[in-house]
Amino acid sequence: MNRTLQPALTLFAVGMIGLGVLALVVGDFAMVWQPVAPWVPGRTALAYGSGVLMLVCGVGLLFEATAEAAVRVLFAYLIAWALLKVPAVVVAPQIEGVWLGIGELVMLMAGGWVLFARLEGAPADSWLGFAVEERGVRLAQIVFGIAVVPVGLSHLFYTPQTAQLVPAWLPARTFWAYLTGVGQMASGLGLIFRVWPRAAAWAEACQVSLYTLLIWVPATMAKPTARLPWTAVWISWAIAAAAWVVAESVKGRDQGSGNREQKDRGKKTGNREQAVGNGLHAVKR
Repeated sequence: MNRTLQPALTLFAVGMIGLGVLALVVGDFAMVWQPVAPWVPGRTALAYGSGVLMLVCGVGLLFEATAEAAVRVLFAYLIAWALLKVPAVVVAPQIEGVWLGIGELVMLMAGGWVLFARLEGAPADSWLGFAVEERGVRLAQIVFGIAVVPVGLSHLFYTPQTAQLVPAWLPARTFWAYLTGVGQMASGLGLIFRVWPRAAAWAEACQVSLYTLLIWVPATMAKPTARLPWTAVWISWAIAAAAWVVAESVKGRDQGSGNREQKDRGKKTGNREQAVGNGLHAVKR
């Protein structure tokens, strides 16, 4: 595990622990973010099981001895969680809100994918080869970028609702709704097409973190017994943590350019040394 990823991993683990504890306290799934139908058999038992899984895996991520096993289970769980939103996309693809819903969960899943790619011990030539090591990390970054675009676009589709979430002490709330939406879309596109990808990833991570701190933390303080703010704050925390995991996995273009320049200099030096060697051999002959 890269040491630079450790703070983001810790944030991600805390988010999973928070969601797990919340599920065990309320005995239910995470409201609209986990749309498990009421008719599902054993729904309450499944909700408690989901809470235990997130809690145990979140704790497991904090310890080196259990991190690999925890991320395997958690990644599979996050994939299943994101798939809960697929029926809504199939039934009503014309509604931007359903793309917002699946986008948020795919962002969360992509963060888990980066951790899986970094921690999973499967060899690159196995059937999981596409999902691990650098190739897996890059695919996760692209998926994350794709998921961010509809989340940002929702600010433009639902501007009045978004503006209502902007803290009242900020002037021009509609302006902030537009700005944050465009900013998120720009971050997503930057990750997809590798246009200042590190800056794009960090901007998205900072933005989602600010949503948590400026919108949902105050909401929990205003209504400490209400379920929605607590669910939203932990969902937002987890998505922000996933964004930090992705951000810490991105290698900046400058770094890549530097590596290429170093390789080019090495090749040129090698060519010069080879030429000098050939010249010496010619003199000897």
